[in-house]
Amino acid sequence: MKYSATKLAELLNGKLEGLPEKIISNVSKIEDAKEDSITFLSNKKYTHHVYTTKAGIIVVNKTFKIKDNTNISLIKVDNAYLAFVKLLHLFNKFNDDFNGISKNSIISKDFIFNNNLYVGDFSTISKNVTIEENVKIHNNVFIGDNVYIGQNTIVYSGVKILKDTVIGNNCIINSNSVLGSDGFGFAPNDNGRFIKIPQIGNVIIKNNVSIGALTTIDRATIGSTIIEDGVKLDNQIQIAHNVYIGKNTVIAAQSGIAGSTVIGNNCQIGGQSGVSGHLNIGDNVNIMGKSAVTNNVKSNSTIKGSPAFNATEFNRSYIHFKNLNKN
Repeated sequence: MKYSATKLAELLNGKLEGLPEKIISNVSKIEDAKEDSITFLSNKKYTHHVYTTKAGIIVVNKTFKIKDNTNISLIKVDNAYLAFVKLLHLFNKFNDDFNGISKNSIISKDFIFNNNLYVGDFSTISKNVTIEENVKIHNNVFIGDNVYIGQNTIVYSGVKILKDTVIGNNCIINSNSVLGSDGFGFAPNDNGRFIKIPQIGNVIIKNNVSIGALTTIDRATIGSTIIEDGVKLDNQIQIAHNVYIGKNTVIAAQSGIAGSTVIGNNCQIGGQSGVSGHLNIGDNVNIMGKSAVTNNVKSNSTIKGSPAFNATEFNRSYIHFKNLNKN
């Protein structure tokens, strides 16, 4: 895939400063780029690479000013980072190359599907499954009974989508994740033994959700575990039964959300954080990495620590903690 400098400037709604005839065929990091590469600069600490990179074109913010007597081709845009994300989408077209259903897959006779479906080798599609158009299901995927998958969704190899799961449009489910696994529900009897509580609910994934590799989302005991529109989950995350995660919330790797907790819209949860069960986390909450959340959190809060509390208060307390042995 090749683009001229002029065409790239047009696609990025930017202004070209340099040679319009330059041809670009790939995207690279600024320190590794070659003459046929386009790269970007959005963080000032990488500015020195501008004068040493071999990149054919650099995407920069409109406010960037280059030194005199240089011969570097630039595309100036409102937001260099977002422009570079657009470039990555432009050059990442491999998902469109997959079409057709492999003869090596096991497909139920009552399977309903629409146009441009891809099913890779050794995948299983069970009874009463409905899959909309432009869905890509890669190798070794298992899809259980009564599953629905919306249009333009990509399911990567090794994913398990268990019975009754509902997945919306434009979702990405990365390798070896499990959706609709059995929720962790046990009740002690009079003898102190734990009796299994049947988990008869399901998982609902709304639109434009991204789920990282090796992430598990448990089905509800009754009702649904719900992941709302625009949620982004990193790798190796555990979402327990009956959890609700609000729109456009982002959760980093190795975090866990215990059962029946409600997380609001536009929250950010740092890596290796844990949230106890049956809590209510408000909208626009920032939970910093390695936090342990054991109480409800009001909207528009930033918390950290174990147990987590107001981040400003935590930082003040930590100053005293560091000085305990200094007399």
